[in-house]
Amino acid sequence: MEVAIALVALTVGVCLVSAVCDRFRWPTPLVLVVVGAAVALVPAVPSFSLGPELVLNGLLPPLLYATTARTSLVDFTRNKTATVLLSVVLVVFTTLVVGWTTAWLLPGVALAACMALGAVVAPPDAVAASAIGQRLGLPRRVATLLEEESLLNDATALIALAAATSALTSELSPLHIGGEFVLAVVGAVLIGGAVAAVLAVVRRRIHDPVLDTAVSFVAPYLAFLPAEALHVSGVLSVVVTGLAMAHVSPEVQTAASRVAEALNWRTVAFLLENAVFLLIGLQLPLLVRGAADSGFAGGRIALVCAGVLVATIAARFAFVFAVAGVLTAVPPWRRKTWPAPVSVLVSWAGMRGVVTLAAAQLIPEGVPGRDVLLLVAFTVVVGTLLVQGLSLPWVVRRVGLPAPDPAQDALQAAALGDAATAAGLRRLEELLTGDEPRHVVAQLRGRAKSRSHAAWERLGRPEADVATPSALYTRLRLEMLAAERDVVVAARDRGTAEPEVLQRALADVDFEEALLDRLDDLEPLAADRRLGAAEGGCAHLRTAGTRDDVTARWGEPPTECAECVAAGATWVHLRTCLACGHTGCCDSSELKHSRAHFAGTAHPAMVSAEPGEAWRWCWVDERLG
Repeated sequence: MEVAIALVALTVGVCLVSAVCDRFRWPTPLVLVVVGAAVALVPAVPSFSLGPELVLNGLLPPLLYATTARTSLVDFTRNKTATVLLSVVLVVFTTLVVGWTTAWLLPGVALAACMALGAVVAPPDAVAASAIGQRLGLPRRVATLLEEESLLNDATALIALAAATSALTSELSPLHIGGEFVLAVVGAVLIGGAVAAVLAVVRRRIHDPVLDTAVSFVAPYLAFLPAEALHVSGVLSVVVTGLAMAHVSPEVQTAASRVAEALNWRTVAFLLENAVFLLIGLQLPLLVRGAADSGFAGGRIALVCAGVLVATIAARFAFVFAVAGVLTAVPPWRRKTWPAPVSVLVSWAGMRGVVTLAAAQLIPEGVPGRDVLLLVAFTVVVGTLLVQGLSLPWVVRRVGLPAPDPAQDALQAAALGDAATAAGLRRLEELLTGDEPRHVVAQLRGRAKSRSHAAWERLGRPEADVATPSALYTRLRLEMLAAERDVVVAARDRGTAEPEVLQRALADVDFEEALLDRLDDLEPLAADRRLGAAEGGCAHLRTAGTRDDVTARWGEPPTECAECVAAGATWVHLRTCLACGHTGCCDSSELKHSRAHFAGTAHPAMVSAEPGEAWRWCWVDERLG
């Protein structure tokens, strides 16, 4: 009964705090930590110990698996250099810096135990980075770096922790530690890949969304448990399995299975991600009592806590800026460098989380100063969440990097939707025999084109007084579905239909409503903002020329932004001026050279320089053509 009450209280607390934070736009992880600490100080609340078994074997595998579901394997491999530097080299560097700092501030504690603390506090938390980053709208490049780093750094830290704790009782050479690391990584990759291959075969044969989702719930443990049994990295094995399954899911799962799995994992991730922050706060009284009984003076304990917190933050800054400097100085690596604003954000967004607290519990009992080391680990977690987490919005504003651009995202979605629609229509023409009813063929073509038109309607300048055709359709169809649902519910209340019939009828209504774009997700744009109407209403686009004109006058556009290359920056997409042929980077890029060119020359129109794209944009009228 006590366990059930605790679980209900934890779930209700998480939901309540999250709802309040959403209402007032507060950072949920930080508030949950504070609430947990406040609740733990209430005399009637029993002490709670966050055991390593619960976190490392129970919570961490599904948390990592849920994060990998949002990670692109293509992006992961594209950023492999940065990922390895941050998740492996930086973890080792932080372990050494924090270990030596702790040994200096806390004499009498073995150096190996201090290094164990360094390994414990070295990895930033995947949950903290994802939760706070999404709330702040971090630039996409920074958010991607943080998420990909945090997928692998736990594995590095736990391997380093195992080496440090082993050094407490035996002599270990650097060669031995390096061999153990390579073995743990290679073994984890092999096991994770093998589990993913088996799951892909199994799930290809499952067509029941409920059964398929149930299989996905055990997938992280199928990767984690064998790896841990063979003494390789279970964490890395879960990451490999999750990335592989996310990559092949369109091929091995049905659409209904993917929708059901995504929704269920979102719920699981929400509860686990937020519960861990509440659990962190609940640790406070137990850790304080343990440190008070350790025999060290209160001033010394406070000095160690503050010193290690500063060393942890400073080590990340020093490493990130040193790497950025090296990459800038070496010409072949210059394109992989991090500009100063990116370096600042990556350095400051190193919040620690529940893995740090759980890993600290693995420091062996009986080690002198263990209770102090546990309190230091808690201080680093709470300190980074509060100090860095609370100030991160200010830092984001100061560095001036653009958040993800909804307009650019909508443009990419529209272009991709056009390509997909064209492929679907081509396939339809291949399948037609001429015997199909004409109205059926017309419906198929109309349905395919309607999604593409709706995507293009989201582009352009909003006019709140007129709704797009797709928005009007959505509003009216939702009202019709509400009336249909009322009839089904009334039949249920009167008992005039069988339950199974009612359930199917209600499911049909609900499914169609779920497929409709909600009105609050659609900007009320003008009905004439479709591609052709926008072009017809803009004099600049009518006379500016096309992509073919650019090629005829100046040749094929370049494949890089020359100004970004000169500045040592990176770009996302390229745009070519229709008046002079200048090619610069888009608004989603860091330096926005295409927009800067318009500001300096007043040339009104540009065309996409990306292969396969020919859409144009008028800077003056903000019209698409």
